[in-house]
Amino acid sequence: MRRSLAALAALLVAFSALTVGRADAADAVITDFGVQAGESDRVQTVALQRAIDETSAGGGGRLTVPEGEFRTGALDLKAGVELHLAEGAVLLGSDDIADFPIRQTRIEGKVQPWVPAVLNAKGLSGVRVTGPGTLDGDGKPYWTAFWKRRAENRKCTNLEVHRPRLMYFESCDDVEVIDLNLRNSGFWNLHVYKCAGVRIEGVSIRAPHGDPPRITGDDQPWDEVSIDRAPSSDGIDVDSCQSVVIRDCVISVGDDCIALKGTKGPRAMEDEASPPVENILIEGCDFQSGHGVMTCGSEATIVRNVVVRDCKVGPGVPVCRLKLRPDTPQRYENLLFDGLTLDGAQSLFDVKPWRQFYDPQGMAPPKSEVRNVVLRNITGSLRSLGDLRGNRGDSIENVTLSNIELITDRGDLRVGEVVGLRYVGVVINGDEIEAPDSE
Repeated sequence: MRRSLAALAALLVAFSALTVGRADAADAVITDFGVQAGESDRVQTVALQRAIDETSAGGGGRLTVPEGEFRTGALDLKAGVELHLAEGAVLLGSDDIADFPIRQTRIEGKVQPWVPAVLNAKGLSGVRVTGPGTLDGDGKPYWTAFWKRRAENRKCTNLEVHRPRLMYFESCDDVEVIDLNLRNSGFWNLHVYKCAGVRIEGVSIRAPHGDPPRITGDDQPWDEVSIDRAPSSDGIDVDSCQSVVIRDCVISVGDDCIALKGTKGPRAMEDEASPPVENILIEGCDFQSGHGVMTCGSEATIVRNVVVRDCKVGPGVPVCRLKLRPDTPQRYENLLFDGLTLDGAQSLFDVKPWRQFYDPQGMAPPKSEVRNVVLRNITGSLRSLGDLRGNRGDSIENVTLSNIELITDRGDLRVGEVVGLRYVGVVINGDEIEAPDSE
């Protein structure tokens, strides 16, 4: 355990030096390239893509989206271009799925044909998207289509209804997304895959997360439904990436706030397209709503060296959520949660089996490992301490809770087979408690 904490301390030092900036370059405005202002109902994908392409061809620089609303389908960022959304600027995703033609893209742990995001980048170095403007997915038509399908078939998968993400970056390095507002995504908000050296800072991510509609039957007036829940609205998906900093962000969504992802299935460890997620720093964030501060899964293999520190956690949000699939070998290790303030959070742990779309492919169940997990310097209130248990045969070891003072309705931690569970200075409802026995 000491060695794992020393490694995490070294990681923090390395992260503190990770500050990258935009090189001085010429500025341009999208209206210089034929994009029309004041026409928010008109989809201007062609003109917007021309602005990006010509700015890149001319040597790069900052390309500004000025105040106003500009509607677009899928756009591809190009080398040397910083896309800057000025104060009052709204880049609005098209509500017509035809403006997002199917392509090969990474989704749910696999590269497969699906719809692109509003903003896409592949194989670039020095990706820059900056605010303070807004990227808005105008997602209500996509949410409606999904809930309609869910009413028809409760077992429908997330991918049965095409819904564009807001941002998707693949195989890029030196990536910055700074001071941006992300709103109303049709699906996940910000997805990075096989990227290294990523900084996401000062980003506000919001998606409506009220109750889903309760309409059933073929004759219901779906066009008249007011949808106030965006399904699968993950805030930030870190997929097979290394050296990622997420700092000073505000996230209020109806799914995972930050999800660390890889792939799934009995042969997941052999998948060269899904390298480990490692060296992740999450700090100074405000998690106002979501299904987990930091979630490993729903598809994930190796996740290691993760620090979550100095964050606020709002009502109903679990802190450490680890999904343990009985059909996938997984290894989650060296996870540190430090200096958190909880305001009605769901739980400290949501660690338990996850069987969504479970498919063992006729093979014997693989085993997963969770080890070297530390939660320390945590105060506030929450509903319960939660669950810490795996599938039969999984290994959970070296879990430490230290300097924790909480108010809760349920002070017991539901524990499965855990080796090395330690409590040091854990005070619940005014009383210091000891670690529970493993099953």
